[in-house]
Amino acid sequence: MALRSAVLIFNPNAGAIIRRRPRFDAALAELRRQGISLTVAPTRSPGHAAELAGNAVAGGAEAIIAAGGDGTVNEVLNGMAGSRVPLAVLPCGPANVLACETGMRRDALAAARQFPELGRSRIAVGRLKAAGAAPRYFLLMAGVGLDAEVLRHVDLDLKRRWGKLAYWMAGFSLAGRALNQARVATSDGLVLTTSFALAARVRNYGGDLAIAAGADLLRDDFELVAFRAKTTWPYLAYLGGAAIGQAARIPGVEAMRATSLRCDPTNGPVFVQVDGEPAGELPARIETVPDAITLMLPRAATSRRS
Repeated sequence: MALRSAVLIFNPNAGAIIRRRPRFDAALAELRRQGISLTVAPTRSPGHAAELAGNAVAGGAEAIIAAGGDGTVNEVLNGMAGSRVPLAVLPCGPANVLACETGMRRDALAAARQFPELGRSRIAVGRLKAAGAAPRYFLLMAGVGLDAEVLRHVDLDLKRRWGKLAYWMAGFSLAGRALNQARVATSDGLVLTTSFALAARVRNYGGDLAIAAGADLLRDDFELVAFRAKTTWPYLAYLGGAAIGQAARIPGVEAMRATSLRCDPTNGPVFVQVDGEPAGELPARIETVPDAITLMLPRAATSRRS
C-alpha cells in the first residue's frame, strides 16, 4: 500500500543531518517525487519528537516518518506506541541500528528510494520502567550497566562533530575501572549478577557489532545477554567475540530468551539506557509489549515471519 501522505519528524540540529543537509533535502524531494505529501515537523528540544508524534496520531496522520538516528526514532515511538499509525524510518544518524537490522539503506537518499517497496508489520516493542522515571518504550534494546555508563561519558559536542567516534572514546575512557553490579531476575526465575545486561530485540549493536545473535525484531520476546565481569578489562575479549557475532561463546557471558526482567543494584548506582539514550537508573523492570506498533520495513525483513 503506497503512502499518500506522512508527517516527517526530524531534529534540525542533529550533527548527521547538518553535515549532509543536501543529501537529506534530496531524500525529502525523492519522497515527494513518489507522490507522498509531506508535513515536515522539526523538533525544538529533547522530547519534542514524542509530542509531535502524539499530535500527528491524534490529528489522523496516515503515517509518521522518523528522520534521524536511533534516538530520534525512539522519541517518535514513545509518542505513538499503541496506535495503528505506521512508522517508517529515514536513517540519518551515526549508528542507524534499525536500518542495519532490517535492510534499510543507511544513506537517507538511498533509503528514500526504498519506500515504494516497504511492507508493514505489526510488532512488539520493549518497555522500561526505571526508578523515578516515566515508562520508556524501545524498539531495539535496553541496556543495564556498562553501556549506559558509557553514554553518561559521551561528549555531546564531539558526538555532533564525529558521530560514533564519541562513543568509542567514552568507552575507552573507562578502561580499568571496577564496575557496579546488578541483580537481574528473568521471567523464568533465573537470577544473574552482571555488570552489563542487554535486553535486545535486534542482533545489531551500534552499527558494528552483533551481541545478541539470536534476537529477532519480529518476535514477541527479547534476547538477554549478560556479562559477568567485575572490571572493564574482560570486555576487550567480549568485544572481540561481538565483532564476529560470537559474544555468547566467550567465558563469563550468558544468553537466553525472556519476556520480562527485574533489575536491582547490588553495590552502588547502576544506570540504564534504551535505544542508545540514557533512561535513568535501577531498580527497573524491562518487559515486552506485544502488538504495539506498525513498522514499515523492507519486504525481505517482513518475510521472516511465518
